[in-house]
Amino acid sequence: MKKTIIIGSNHAGIAAANALLENYPDQEVTMIDKNSNLSYLGCGTALWVGRQIESYEQLFYTNKEEFEEKGAKVYLDTAVERIDFYAKQVFCKTSDGRQFCKEYDKLILATGSIPITPQIPGNNLENIHFLKKFQDGQAVDQLVAMDSVRKVAVIGAGYIGVEIAEAIKRRGKDVLLFDGAPRSLSSYYDPDFTDEMDLNLSENGIELHFDEIATAYKGLKKVAAIVTNKGEYPVDLVINAIGFLPNNELGKNHLELFENGAYLVDEYQQTSDPAVYAVGDCATLYSNALEKTTYIALATNAVRTGIVAGHIVGGTTLASIGVQGSNGISIFGLNMVSTGISLEAAKKYGIDVLYTDYTDLQKPAFMTENDSVAIRIVYEKETRRIVGAQMSSRTDISMGIHLFSLAIQKSMTIDELKLLDLFFLPHFNQPYNYITMAALNAK
Repeated sequence: MKKTIIIGSNHAGIAAANALLENYPDQEVTMIDKNSNLSYLGCGTALWVGRQIESYEQLFYTNKEEFEEKGAKVYLDTAVERIDFYAKQVFCKTSDGRQFCKEYDKLILATGSIPITPQIPGNNLENIHFLKKFQDGQAVDQLVAMDSVRKVAVIGAGYIGVEIAEAIKRRGKDVLLFDGAPRSLSSYYDPDFTDEMDLNLSENGIELHFDEIATAYKGLKKVAAIVTNKGEYPVDLVINAIGFLPNNELGKNHLELFENGAYLVDEYQQTSDPAVYAVGDCATLYSNALEKTTYIALATNAVRTGIVAGHIVGGTTLASIGVQGSNGISIFGLNMVSTGISLEAAKKYGIDVLYTDYTDLQKPAFMTENDSVAIRIVYEKETRRIVGAQMSSRTDISMGIHLFSLAIQKSMTIDELKLLDLFFLPHFNQPYNYITMAALNAK
């Protein structure tokens, strides 16, 4: 039997384990995780806290017993203290103090990411939380249920921050949303789109504090106020959603790293050590939009990289085809989706781009339940290849962004998009589809 150890049992580790256990009977698979649970869909935390779903149980899509039935050895509540990469040994310690060592032929690191902790005075006060693990969501949910918690500060207006701000507002609390950027969701959308989201947040009662950076927390035992470069605000709870860094603690002194500390991997998820693979948020990805290696922490990317590593370790040649960073968000009924890079991101990366915008109704005007859709397509000036797209609407336009994800992956040009075969039926869209019209109006 070939011995494969997977360290980390959330999305990436689970995908790798499933690929191995379901396709390669010669594999002895060991899964190790310091958490007490696995498969938690952290992207659903805000739905649970905001009571848009009934309970958190629905956010777990598998369990330890299912993997044991498939033949895996699963160690939860178990920390990996160190790895001897030369002897191919993993040294572990359980929560009750028992120590043991496991040997491997291949090792898959799926250690994920860790929240960025603001190094400011008062960051050790109670009622300051992150949102990463199930236990984090559980703690926030319990605090929000308390009458004593009336005002909540959310630090960071990315996806997690905006989603949890909405969730807590739905629970009847006062919410203050802070970010050092001048707008929300600035990593994914251009101002024309985020202006719409910011208005949506404000109209639904969320107090926006942009271009504002937290400098300290105040309080005796629990946090009582947040201090920024612009003022001081009394709060009863702080949720940090600034972002994440790759969790590279186990291999940073042995494996080659990317500029942000992620494990540098090739298209087979292999690290600089031929016996070691890295998947999910602890590893790099290849961006088809940028046409270079980068870092994009998304659950969907974690699953795909886990599948690749699992099959490679199992003996099947399967290479990653790169990613576009496709994403979406739905806040107080406003839906926004994007893929690839925005205009602002293109400037950051030194890519000379043009763009085309178009706004129209989703369906013909005579149809009921009809909403406006805004679309932006970003394309490279010289080659005219599509490198990004953004869409927003009160209707569900989420499937449309998959078209642009594929377009970027296949290096499709804006001119090839102009007469793409898009079907028409009044129930769904218009004969002059906004995608077609946006492409036709491109410079």
